[in-house]
This record gives sequence, structure tokens and C-alpha cells, in this order.
Amino acid sequence: MKKIFLIIALLIAGTAAQSQVLITLLLGDKLNSDGLEFGLEGGLNWANVSGLETNDFARKFNLGFYFDIRIKNQWFFYTGVLVKSNLGVDKLTDNDLITLGATKYTDLDGVPLVGDYSHKMNTFLVPALIKYKFKNHMYAEFGPQFGLAYKSWIEFESDIEERDAIIKEYNKDIINRIDAGLMVGTGFTMLKGTGWTWGVKYYYGFVNVYKGMSGTKNSSIFLKLNIPIGAGENPKKKKE
Repeated sequence: MKKIFLIIALLIAGTAAQSQVLITLLLGDKLNSDGLEFGLEGGLNWANVSGLETNDFARKFNLGFYFDIRIKNQWFFYTGVLVKSNLGVDKLTDNDLITLGATKYTDLDGVPLVGDYSHKMNTFLVPALIKYKFKNHMYAEFGPQFGLAYKSWIEFESDIEERDAIIKEYNKDIINRIDAGLMVGTGFTMLKGTGWTWGVKYYYGFVNVYKGMSGTKNSSIFLKLNIPIGAGENPKKKKE
């Protein structure tokens, strides 16, 4: 687990370094305000879809950006977009494949190929959370999250004759592309509240994933790292 967090931190830090100059030019001194924090968010999420026979979580990396906007005192509004993120579920059963109208692959003799089936949905995720920051640099957040699925497919992955094989069967027409639900989270900001933020959050969707199939809801557990870009109070303004 420590290696996973280190990889996440290095990936986001590298992206942050490349983005900082552009973002600073666009937003200027607004980034140096104690009322606004902008940065990159990334991490791992374990996604699931209820109402299917399988209950295996799909583990995926995600990456995006965030805005942390002060409302008043220790109350903040947290939003942004995870632009590289996935929802879905792993290890679909034979019954799940029938339910979803997906292909079950066989060899030339009709014998089922050995492998794993999963459903993946590339989705833009947009939180709109109210956050309260405690004086010990912990925080709690709660509010809605919205999603837009722009790609969906059933993926078959197998090791055939010692060769990895992946087959994708796209099925965007069977899903509801708009998702919405509630999210709750908590975390801790390092360096006395001015550094990187580690957090965990849970999302549960209220919209059926599949058209005409009630009880099929998205859910996901997120482990995240936030890296602020140009956050903090502008020292020039302090002197003034």
C-alpha cells in the first residue's frame, strides 16, 4: 500500500510541476489567496455496481483538478473535475453477461475461454461538497456528486497461449450516461494545514446504471491525494 501511495504522489507531483506555470498565468494572484485553493487531485478508487450477481470491486487510478473555496471562517465549498476516472465492476458472472447482453467468448470448438469479464465506464466526476476544516487540520465533507459517462464497455481479459488478450465490447447504449448521488469524506492536511491533503471518501449513486434495470447503482470508495498549486496567502499583500 505504501508503494501505491508513493506512485500516486510522484505521478501527481510530476503533473503539478508541468501545470503550475500555465495555471499561475491564467489565475495569477487569485491562487495566492487564503480564500481559494486550486490544485490536482488523484488517487485510487474501488468501484462497484449493485444489483448484479458479482460483487467484486474494480480498482482504478483517477486524476483531475479541484477548487477549495472559502465560504466563511472554516466552511468551504469543494468542487472540480476528475477527468480521468472510471466506474464499473469486476468479474462479471455468466448470469451478469446474459443480463447485460454481453458476448461470452469461446474457442472454435465452442469451449468457453478462461478469463475475467468486467464492466468499465469512463466517467467525468464533479463533486459539489460542503467542507468543514477543523483546527487540528482534519476536515469533513458532504454533498452531491455528478457524473457523465462518455465511454462504456464490457472487457474480457485472458491469457491465451501465454499471451495476454483483451477484448472490448462497447455498450454505451445500455447505460444511463448521467449519474448523481451523495458523497461523504474526511482527511488531513499536512504542514499545519498548508501542504498536501490525504483523504478518503465514499460515493453512492441514486441513478440506475442500466436502462430499465432498477437497483443497479454506482458506488465507489476513493483514496485521494490533493496537491495545491500556488495556494496560500500572498506575502506581498501581507506587507501592504
